[in-house]
Amino acid sequence: MQEEARESTVGRALGEALHSRDDRSLDTAASLLAADPGADAGLARRGEELVRTLWEHGWQPADLARTVRRELAEEHLRLLGGLVRAETARYATLPRRWRDQIDGLEDGAGAGPADRFSYATAVLELYRLLVRLPRLDAVGPVPGETLPPAAAGEPRMLTRIRALLAKAEATGYPEEAEALTAKAQELMARHSLDEAGLAAGAPSPQTPGAIRIGVEPPYEQAKAILLDAVAGANHCRAVWNEAYGFSTVVGFEADLDPVELLYTSLLVQGTAAMTRAEAEQRKGGRKRTKSFRQSFLLAYANRLGARLEATSRRVAAEAPTLLPVLASREVAVTARTDELFPETRATRVRAMWDEDGWNHGASAAESATLAPGRTRLDRHARG
Repeated sequence: MQEEARESTVGRALGEALHSRDDRSLDTAASLLAADPGADAGLARRGEELVRTLWEHGWQPADLARTVRRELAEEHLRLLGGLVRAETARYATLPRRWRDQIDGLEDGAGAGPADRFSYATAVLELYRLLVRLPRLDAVGPVPGETLPPAAAGEPRMLTRIRALLAKAEATGYPEEAEALTAKAQELMARHSLDEAGLAAGAPSPQTPGAIRIGVEPPYEQAKAILLDAVAGANHCRAVWNEAYGFSTVVGFEADLDPVELLYTSLLVQGTAAMTRAEAEQRKGGRKRTKSFRQSFLLAYANRLGARLEATSRRVAAEAPTLLPVLASREVAVTARTDELFPETRATRVRAMWDEDGWNHGASAAESATLAPGRTRLDRHARG
């Protein structure tokens, strides 16, 4: 009977708060929960059920963290971390990439404010956000589903690419960074060729998969264009979802991790180059401007796209017998992208123009290395 009463408290509170944006309803629900400490376990169970439903609706831990970070506060991130860890602890194994996502969440220990009313308010605010999230297109299995056999350790090629890019990010010499990153892209292109050759002789053909990569403010359009350039040069497609701060990259499994590695590294290198360019501008008496930074990153992304494509074409030309296989795989990637995102649309870049920023960005792309939707972006950023 007591357990039923506690469940009733939780049910009444959630019914009052979740489907209303009215602060009075939220306060009433938080008061109900604050007055009944025994309801905490039931409230936590409801949160875990919400999270589980979101896994089934296509969400992953990193997606939830991005959304909560954009919409709420640090205390809600800690609450989310606790919920996700509690829900996923029940599974013997998790889909690949999930462990890293969970490790990147805020620690849920001691989550939330000290007093019960404030704690209940924060929990209800989090649940109110979670319950309103839409379905996403699935990009992998859900915890509890049958998983493909796990690979034993990281592929040697990926380890080499990671090491090259780490050195490129760490060096203070643009020429060295350029050489290291160019080598990484060449390795990626050769690995993709090798995988295509192996797949061509396999008894059952592989099918494209997908991953999500965070693309967050500021200057998210330029970042989405950069990711699109990296994906396109490596036989993948990128589709940007501006509302939820990520791009979905569609491609064959062997290409997906390298694309994420290279994009992340180029973003680090580009941001560092932009900081150096701004320092030069300040020495000349010019203030830092948003238009300078936007133009810099757009030029950086556009120029890098051309360089990455050129490297991929050069490597592919060395194995002409595999060109039909590559073309077939690109058709499969396009078909899978269209299947996942039948309603993508193009949009022009919303950016203020700064000629100095553009010129510095193009120059940085030459030194650094070497379109998207739910929106596909127009790369002609000057327009």
